[in-house]
Amino acid sequence: MPTTALPRTQPAITSFEQTFNDWAWEDATALIHSRTAADVERALQNPTRDLRDFAALISPAAAPYLERMAALANQATLRRFGRVIQLYAPLYLSNECQNICTYCGFSMDNALERKTLNPAEILRETEVLKAMGYEHVLLVTGEANRSVGMPYFEQAFNLLRPHFSQLSLEVQPLEEQDYRRLTELGLHSVLVYQETYRQETYKVHHPKGRKSSFAYRLDTPDRLGRAGVHKIGLGVLIGLEDWRSDSFFTAMHLRYLSRTYWRTKYSISFPRLRPHAGGLQPTSIMSDRELVQLITAYRLLDPDVELSLSTRETERFRDNVIPLGVTTFSAGSKTNPGGYACAEESLEQFEISDERSPAEVAAVIRKSGYQPVWKDWDRGYVG
Repeated sequence: MPTTALPRTQPAITSFEQTFNDWAWEDATALIHSRTAADVERALQNPTRDLRDFAALISPAAAPYLERMAALANQATLRRFGRVIQLYAPLYLSNECQNICTYCGFSMDNALERKTLNPAEILRETEVLKAMGYEHVLLVTGEANRSVGMPYFEQAFNLLRPHFSQLSLEVQPLEEQDYRRLTELGLHSVLVYQETYRQETYKVHHPKGRKSSFAYRLDTPDRLGRAGVHKIGLGVLIGLEDWRSDSFFTAMHLRYLSRTYWRTKYSISFPRLRPHAGGLQPTSIMSDRELVQLITAYRLLDPDVELSLSTRETERFRDNVIPLGVTTFSAGSKTNPGGYACAEESLEQFEISDERSPAEVAAVIRKSGYQPVWKDWDRGYVG
């Protein structure tokens, strides 16, 4: 008897949104603040740790255990990464933006001169960065799809690829096919911060522009994973909301992505809200001690994740956390388009705290017994 063929169906596209919607913000906050010293002890003793362990490690109950957490984080980092700190520089290509974001100096409603680098200006920036020793640059723009969209990014990648071993991107969320195209042109990693995982707060701080879509931004790492981008960077802007709850959702996002797109590498950044042209004051203040707690908690949750600390932080703080789990530093950063090749200090996205040169930062890293690395891979060895 002949059989009837079953209709072909496309597999459902997985999305972090499905996992995210299973948790209410209030439930995550309650879980964190209900953790006890016994929960922290158990998390520290576990050979592998889950999200409940992470909740314990970022909870107020973990504060007395910071030295123990730091020692364990140091051991885990040395096993996985050795004594290496990778250095990178942000290369700001444009401060044009079509969004209103309450915390950003590039916000469309801020009265400042707008600038997008042309090819000659990009190459002048390149000369300065190469002279500093850089092989890894992070390309940064505001979100202006009409003037700084895919044609501009393709041109920039074609200009920069012969000069750098590693090109990363922190721009507006793109479509999956766009990420595939840029990967063909040499894209290594993409940083996309959710800013905050609390939807009500997200709406308050993103009232206008494409960035106002919480769901589209939340789906961006999934598009990156499906496009096969080598590394995905996550994070929140610490200060918009309760740092513990926001970090719990970031860890949830990391855990989902690392299991769904297991070939991809991941990084976490810790941008604390800094002064800027708009003058927004942080809703939630995180102390230096609490930031150390968070850094070590991420390392104990995921021994493989890269942890990055920018020049937003002070010299003293950055120097002291070198052994505690951080793997990546920026140095000598300029946060305005054209800032490396000229002395112009206006147009900045935010103010930096660590103003030392890359050579000075590298010297401190060596003095701490670590090795500064200017790139972490060679195109010639990539299949």
